[in-house]
Amino acid sequence: MPLRRSSGTNQAATVITVVADVMAGIIGLWILMYLLDANRANGLVTFVQDAARWLAGWSYDLFTFDESWARVVAGYGLAAVVYLFIGHAAAGRLRRH
Repeated sequence: MPLRRSSGTNQAATVITVVADVMAGIIGLWILMYLLDANRANGLVTFVQDAARWLAGWSYDLFTFDESWARVVAGYGLAAVVYLFIGHAAAGRLRRH
């Protein structure tokens, strides 16, 4: 039985890691699209922007740099780093138990 529980715990940790990575990846993709001045009329760009804005709603426009690119990188980048840190920390803690 302990082997089965460990396997379930490892699977849960893997799911948490993948979800955190996908969330950070979407935010990172939006930062890249913004910096490369992607066409905002494109459906994919709009989808990624909306998803990133929802994911980073708590950190969007948190910083007040003069340059808009710096606000995007700092605000969205902070959210991506936090998701990665929390997701991987939680997964690591699950794997240890």
